[in-house]
Amino acid sequence: MEEKVFQIFITEKRGEITMIITLKEHATAEKIQELSAKLEAQGIILHPVQGSNYSLIGLIGDTSLLDKRQIESLDIVEKVTRIQEPFKKANRKFHPEDTIVDVSGVKIGGGHFAIMAGPCSVETPEQVIATAKAVKEAGATILRGGAFKPRTSPYSFQGMGPEGLELLVMAKKETGLPIVSEVMDPSQLQYFDEVDMLQIGARNMQNFTLLKEVGKLNKPVLLKRGLSATYEEWLMAAEYIMSEGNTQIVLCERGIRTFETKTRNTLDVTAIPMIHELSHLPIIMDPSHAAGMSRMVRPLSLASTGGGADGLMIEVHIDPAKALCDGPQALRPDQFASLTKEVFALRDVLAN
Repeated sequence: MEEKVFQIFITEKRGEITMIITLKEHATAEKIQELSAKLEAQGIILHPVQGSNYSLIGLIGDTSLLDKRQIESLDIVEKVTRIQEPFKKANRKFHPEDTIVDVSGVKIGGGHFAIMAGPCSVETPEQVIATAKAVKEAGATILRGGAFKPRTSPYSFQGMGPEGLELLVMAKKETGLPIVSEVMDPSQLQYFDEVDMLQIGARNMQNFTLLKEVGKLNKPVLLKRGLSATYEEWLMAAEYIMSEGNTQIVLCERGIRTFETKTRNTLDVTAIPMIHELSHLPIIMDPSHAAGMSRMVRPLSLASTGGGADGLMIEVHIDPAKALCDGPQALRPDQFASLTKEVFALRDVLAN
C-alpha cells in the first residue's frame, strides 16, 4: 500500500508535487494540523493521503525555501523526500531554452563557443599586453587574467590587486578583448567597473555573501565549481546569484579533488552533459587547473570540446618558466595557437 501511495504522489498533477512528508504512526491529529498550518502559511498547497501503514502529505508549490532537515527533526515525521531539485531559476525544467550569456559582445551558450585565455596572474604591462595580442591572434575571444589571487600558501604571490586590473583594462583597450578576472571579496567590487565578467573562484563557490553581491550587479559571472562540490551544490551557488536578479551566469568545471595524486585535480567531463541536462546555463571547461600540467591541456581541451562544452578557459604565458603563478600548467603562445586550430577543426567536424 505504501508503494502505491508513493506512486500516486510522483505522478499526480503531472509532477506538481515537489515534496513528500511521511509521518510516523503515532503522529496525532493535533501535531499534523500544527505542521500543516505552518506549511500553508508559506503558500504551500497540501495534499494528504492516508495509507495503511503511513500517513503522507504531498506538498505542491515552491518548496525550495523549506529546510528538509528541519522538517525531518520533528518527532512526528518519518522522512522527507524531494521530488524536484531545490534550484528553480537555474533548472532547465523551468527554463527549457539555453541561456546565452553576452560578455560585451562575445556570446556563450546556445551553440556559441568562447575561448578565454591569458595568464594566471597579471605581472607586468609587457607580459599582459603581449599575451593578450598573442591569444587574440590565435582565436581567443576573452582575455583572462588574475589580479587578486587566492593561494593555498600565504607566502605565495597574491596578485597585483587593483594595479593588476588596470593592466588588464590597458590590454583590453589595446586589443579589444573583453576581460574576465576573479573577485574574492565584496569589498573588491569597487575596482571591477571596467571588467566585463566577474569570476568566482572554486574556493569562493559557497561564499554566499559574495554570491549575493555579484547577483545584484548587471554583469556576467563565471562561477567555478568548488573542489569537492556536487552538481546540486554548484547549481545552488548559481541559484544564489540568480535569486538576486543576475541571470548571466557561465558555469566553469575546473577539476575536482579525488583520490588520484598524479594530477592536480580530476577533470569531470561528465559535468558537460549532466549540467546541460539539469540546467539551461552554459558550461565551459578549464583544463589548465584540472591537470596542473601543460602537456595535459591539449587532450583535455579536445575531450571537453568533443563533449559539448560551451567554451574553454586556458592559461597562456609568454614565458611559463618565469611565471609568478602556476607556470607548469600554462601554454606558450605558439602552443596555444596550435591548440586552437585543432579545437576549431574539431568543432567544424562535429557541426557536420
